[in-house]
Amino acid sequence: MMRKLIVTGLGTGYLPVAPGTWGCLPVVGLFLLLHYATGGDWRFVGGPVALLAVLSAVACVKLGRFTEQAFGKKDPGKCVIDEWAGQAVTFLHLPLGASFTDGLVVAASAFVAFRVFDIVKPPPARQLEALPHGWGVLLDDVFAGIYANLACQLFLRLGLGF
Repeated sequence: MMRKLIVTGLGTGYLPVAPGTWGCLPVVGLFLLLHYATGGDWRFVGGPVALLAVLSAVACVKLGRFTEQAFGKKDPGKCVIDEWAGQAVTFLHLPLGASFTDGLVVAASAFVAFRVFDIVKPPPARQLEALPHGWGVLLDDVFAGIYANLACQLFLRLGLGF
C-alpha cells in the first residue's frame, strides 16, 4: 500500500484525465509554499527542491519493477513519481524574484514548460524510455525537466529580467 502511495505521487496519479499533470502539482505547490515562506530566498528554497528531485528519482528507480508488476505495464499513467522528479529538476536554480507574484510567474513558467517538454519528449528523452524498469520511466522526465529548466532560465532571465 505504501509503495503505491509513493509511485502515485500521494494518490495524484489516480486523478482522472492527465494524471501526469495532476502529479506535477504537489511539486509546484511545495515550490510556492517555500517561495512565499522565504521571500524567494534560494538558499531556503533550493535545498528542499533538490532533495525532492533526488528522493523522487531514487524512489522511481527502486520501485520500477514493483510499479510494472502492480499496474501491468512499463510506464503506467498512474505512476507520477517520475513527474515529481522532472518537475523538481525544472525548478533548480531558477531566478526567483522576491514578491509572491514573481513566485507565481516562476511556478507557472516551470509548470507549463515541464508539461510541454514531458509531452513532446525531444531527443534523447523519448529514446531513454526504452531503458529497463524505473530507469526508462525516470530519465525521460529528468531530461524533460532539464529542457524545461533551460527554457525557463532564458525566459525568466532575458524576458523578465529576474
